[in-house]
Amino acid sequence: MDPKFSVLIVGGGTAGWMAANLLARKWRDLPVNISLVESSEIATIGVGEGSTPYLKSLFKTLDIPEREWMSACDATYKCGIRFPGWSTKPGYTSYYHPFYSPLDRETGAEFFAQADKRRQGLSVEALPDYFFHAPYLSRAGRAPIPKRPLPFELDYAYHFDAGLLGSFLKSKALAAGVRYQQATIQQVRLRSSAQGEAGIGSLLTAEGEVLAADFFIDCTGFRAGLLSKLPDHQFHSYGKTLLNNAAVALQLPGGNNGPLYSETVSEALSSGWMWNIPLQSRTGFGYVYSDAFISPEQAEQELRLRAGAPDHLPCRHLKMRVGRVEQHWSANCLGVGLSQGFIEPLEATALMLVQFTIEQFAAVFDPRRPDRSSVIERASFNRNINLMFGGVLDYVAGHYFLNSRDDTDYWRAAREEIVVPQRLQDLVTCWDQGGDFEQHLHQAGGDKVYSPASWYCLLAGMGRFPQAYSSATEADTQLLRDVQSFCEGNTQRFQSHRSLLEQYAGD
Repeated sequence: MDPKFSVLIVGGGTAGWMAANLLARKWRDLPVNISLVESSEIATIGVGEGSTPYLKSLFKTLDIPEREWMSACDATYKCGIRFPGWSTKPGYTSYYHPFYSPLDRETGAEFFAQADKRRQGLSVEALPDYFFHAPYLSRAGRAPIPKRPLPFELDYAYHFDAGLLGSFLKSKALAAGVRYQQATIQQVRLRSSAQGEAGIGSLLTAEGEVLAADFFIDCTGFRAGLLSKLPDHQFHSYGKTLLNNAAVALQLPGGNNGPLYSETVSEALSSGWMWNIPLQSRTGFGYVYSDAFISPEQAEQELRLRAGAPDHLPCRHLKMRVGRVEQHWSANCLGVGLSQGFIEPLEATALMLVQFTIEQFAAVFDPRRPDRSSVIERASFNRNINLMFGGVLDYVAGHYFLNSRDDTDYWRAAREEIVVPQRLQDLVTCWDQGGDFEQHLHQAGGDKVYSPASWYCLLAGMGRFPQAYSSATEADTQLLRDVQSFCEGNTQRFQSHRSLLEQYAGD
């Protein structure tokens, strides 16, 4: 019998191989065997192509340079997200959610001040697009990488081919000693611990092999094939707050002409929104929608028309289970990825939640301890993960609650018929009443996931302001000109997005 502590990850894809790499790195000097089993008969979702800046720390932890993994995964840089069509307020029909960086310290402070003045009814410009460097870089086709080193690093994220990223992480995990096999799990066999707690004992494959381990990680997707078999499994649906439950995606081959924009575009359509994600060799499009308001066939037709995609180009239709489990870590099983929960991809948070879950687990779970974990540690862990999901839910739901469209039943329902999380409602009320928003945000815990800058960009970007009672002064106009000149001037200090990626590929 192998005396080493054994961990079996069930399911590959980005979530499974991310877990394998992080745990292999964290426990590389401990007596632990890490294995991953996946089925060749079950395809991964494989359409998530965006991230938050949190993903930067994954590659730093694994000591993988950007030029290596980005070249292998058709990846591009992402400075932020543009949101056209969510608001009908004059001057605020499109806004940009940037990743706030030290370079924005002065101009960002001006934005916060302008937004607060506009909340009081003063007629000043408060669209975030003007006050942060990210939209200037995006529009100019620049990467967030300076030509010469700066005393700080900009905050940015990535776009990538999800299938290629999974394959890349797989190669790294295998090189790190993770064991691998292909098999289809047919049965989950439970066992009871000395304390009488039900857990997973072993798995039976379709080939008749019994797979045993000390600990199991469920990366089986929406099926939650392991976690759902445990007696304390509970799933909390977010369906009454987030209406979207389906998506259709397609890919358009890309040329090498023109600027390569370093942004995601999340454009409002009739019954949801469409992502537009530029990779090095193609552009990914997807329509996230509610099938209560539009059929899959109608959604595909609307997507093809908006993306300019020919009828012969294949589409992929997906159903989404939006919500989370109550116990992400139950007995000797941890849910990671879609098996633990999913919040629609509007802010590209899926991999952030995967990475956060694994890192938090590795921080509290010690495979050398005889008892492995206590009930108290598990309860604290699950509470922290649920708080993270709650923070993402508040922010994503805010986009729908704040929308001002009135042209379709969907957009009216997304604003007026959803269950609004109480914290979100309180934050919007504080904003509307002109209170100390940043202090209220901190006291409510709303800044644990999204910073005050992000919340200001959302509320101001949607034009959530009272009727202005004054006219802009010459000083207001000059301030805007100065900010624009400063940001546009700094844009020239950054590298061409396309040229930099071509340089990576040539190394």
